[in-house]
Amino acid sequence: MALEVPLSLMPMEAKPVNELPSGAGWLLEQKYDGFRCMVFRDGEAINLQSRRQRPLGRYFPEIVQAALEWPVKCFVLDGELIVPDQPFDVLQLRLHPAASRVAKMSHEHPARFVAFDLLADADGRSLLGRPFNQRRRALELFFDCRPHQARLVLSRATTSLGTAKGWLERAGRGLDGIVAKRLDLPYQPGQRAMLKFKLWQTVDCVVGGIYRGRGNGQVEYLLMGLYDDAGLLHYVGRCGVGDRTAEVERLIRPLVGGSGFSGEAPGGRSRWSDRERIAVPLEPRLVAEVSADHIEHGHFRHGSKLVRWRKDKDPRACTIDQLAGGMAAVP
Repeated sequence: MALEVPLSLMPMEAKPVNELPSGAGWLLEQKYDGFRCMVFRDGEAINLQSRRQRPLGRYFPEIVQAALEWPVKCFVLDGELIVPDQPFDVLQLRLHPAASRVAKMSHEHPARFVAFDLLADADGRSLLGRPFNQRRRALELFFDCRPHQARLVLSRATTSLGTAKGWLERAGRGLDGIVAKRLDLPYQPGQRAMLKFKLWQTVDCVVGGIYRGRGNGQVEYLLMGLYDDAGLLHYVGRCGVGDRTAEVERLIRPLVGGSGFSGEAPGGRSRWSDRERIAVPLEPRLVAEVSADHIEHGHFRHGSKLVRWRKDKDPRACTIDQLAGGMAAVP
């Protein structure tokens, strides 16, 4: 049979919001930190595709096998690839060109596909035009025939705002936030038709240095640090300055050329551009409260947001134990 949903389908996206929607008509789903993925099955043919339609099947053979073992012979699932109870970089390591490495990683750190939408039924017919409440019900029925395996699972979801807030309050590593979907909404490929509320952790950091832009020489990033028990200042991540360039230049002017980082320091080649980054050290006196959405292994995985300056806080009080966190159970 031929699927009515093409491999060229772009996934429906979510736009970030600062608070979850209230009222009826919403389904709130747990969102985990993984790779967006679509699973296409047409008989014995299985295709795993990334958000940008890149093939992922060779990197996740355990997910391909799980899809082949499913009693339903035809379907299209939208969801997220994760490695349960592991930091994101373990998932990234799965994208390795060597077949032997892929086999080793799939055995040591098997992935899981968390399904949150069903886009084609067992006859290959498209469900894209149906409202989400019907697609969600079809997805739940799809999982009623689940075989004895844990590689393909149904996303956790609720219509209760209180339940969703409880998930966020108990969250640790793994849970990325909550996605809110209108129950009456058809699937809208490529459109930001969902809402995404992300978890952010606030940290008070010392500004130990800066990166300047190559073109205009203005401050591009603040380089943030935290002290360990031995009194060493370690680099933990960078923070963009946004439209506060003039303010930042004024604050750092008397600090340029200071001692900078005494422990782990920034620098080295960018893995994206392969160009050397030269850090300008500052005297570590300036304290800023920053907000980060992903912190792993004592570092901000992405850039953080500048919230405010903390003139009331002693730099030595900005310690690395702020980054301690627990693990969250995943579905």
